Amino acid sequence: MKHRTFFWFILPTLSAMILFIALPIVSVFIQSLYVGHEQVLVVSESCGPFGCTETTSVDLEATEALREEAPLGRFNGAETYLNRSHLAFAEIGVAWAEAETWGSFWNDVRDLPFYRALAFTLTYTAVVTPFVLVLGLAIALGVNTLPRMLKGPSIFVSLLPFLVTPLVGSLILFWMVDGDGVIGATILYLFDDPNLSLKASATLTWTMLIIYGIWHTLPFSFITFYAGLQTVPSDTLEAAKIDGANKWQSMLYVVVPHLMPLVSFVTLMLLMDNFRVFEPIVSFKAEAHATSLSWIIYNDLRESGNPLYGSAGATSILTIIGVIILLTPVLIRTWRDFNRKAH
Repeated sequence: MKHRTFFWFILPTLSAMILFIALPIVSVFIQSLYVGHEQVLVVSESCGPFGCTETTSVDLEATEALREEAPLGRFNGAETYLNRSHLAFAEIGVAWAEAETWGSFWNDVRDLPFYRALAFTLTYTAVVTPFVLVLGLAIALGVNTLPRMLKGPSIFVSLLPFLVTPLVGSLILFWMVDGDGVIGATILYLFDDPNLSLKASATLTWTMLIIYGIWHTLPFSFITFYAGLQTVPSDTLEAAKIDGANKWQSMLYVVVPHLMPLVSFVTLMLLMDNFRVFEPIVSFKAEAHATSLSWIIYNDLRESGNPLYGSAGATSILTIIGVIILLTPVLIRTWRDFNRKAH
C-alpha cells in the first residue's frame, strides 16, 4: 500500500485517537501542574463592653475573583508529584536515613498513600494476570475437546462472570465473604478467629479481591484462546501425531506457539485492565486495607465541595506511566517476533 493511501486510510482512526485520547491526556497533565486557589480570609474585629474579639471569615467575592482570573488554579509545577500524597521523595529520604532495617524502611514507606496503593495495584496485577492467562488457556483447551453437544452450554457457563456487572459481582462476593455471609461465617466457625473477617484482616481482603479479579476476568482470556484454537491448522496437528507426538507434546510445540500472538494480546489487555483495578475496592469497602491508584483518583475527585483536580491529574499521569512501563517488555517482545517473521 502506498504511503499516501495508507495515510488517508488511517486518518479517521488517527484523528479519533488524537481527539479522545491524546488531547485529554495533555489536558490532564496541564491540570496536574496547578492546585486550587486558597480561600481569601478576612479577619475582622468586633468590640463590645467586655472587650474586642477577632473573627475570621471567607471573602467569597475575592475568592471567586481569583478563580475567574486563573480558572486552572495556582501554578504548582512538579510539587504536586513530589508531595507526600504522591512520590514523596522527601519523606522517603528521611525514612531511608532513619531506617535500621529494610523492614522498618518498608513500614515507613507503606504509610505513604501513593506507595500503599501502588503496592496493592502491583500485587493484584502480578497475581491476577498470569492466573487468568493459564486458567483461560486450560479452560479453552478443555472446552475445545468436549463433544459438540456440550460445547454450547459450557461456553455459556464460562462466560457468565463476564456478563455480570463488575459492581454487582463484587458486591455478591462481598456479601458471601462478610461475617454474616455463608463463606465468611464458615471461615469464622472453622478457625474460631474473629480477626478472619473482611473488616479486620488485610490479608483476607487482598485475597478476596484477587480471587474476584481472576473470576471476573477469566472469561475474556478463555473466549479469546478458544477462538484462537479454531484456527490451529489441522494438517500440522496430524503431522505431529504421525511423528509420534502425544497430546501434551502437540499442545506444547504446536498449539501454544500458534497462539503466542494471542497470548501477547491478552497479556497487554490484562495488564492495562488489572493496573486500573477500582470497582472491587469500592464494593468490598476495602479502603482501610486495600487501595489502588484508580481509587486515589476517585477519592481526590469526590472531596466534598473542593475536588482536588491537580492531585487527581498527577495520579492519573503516574498511572499512565506505570501502565507504559508494564507494557514495554511485552511490546518489545512482540516487535522482535514481528521483525523475525518479516525477515
